[in-house]
Amino acid sequence: MNANQLKGKWTQFKGELKQKWGKFSDDDLKQIEGNYDKFVGKVQERYGDKKSELMKWADAWHQKSTPEAIGKKPR
Repeated sequence: MNANQLKGKWTQFKGELKQKWGKFSDDDLKQIEGNYDKFVGKVQERYGDKKSELMKWADAWHQKSTPEAIGKKPR
């Protein structure tokens, strides 16, 4: 997931993020507000040892939440 993708899906993403990865506080989510660099920083701060696992989850979340990407064939 990149910066534009996070910003566009932030409202949906933050609810599932908090549910799955409970160390994020409401203040963390307000500080991030869809900013990719702040998101990565908070991931490192809260889940340093599991950063790669959380980022893989974020990528998978984005792929499943983007229906237009499913079923499209490259031209």
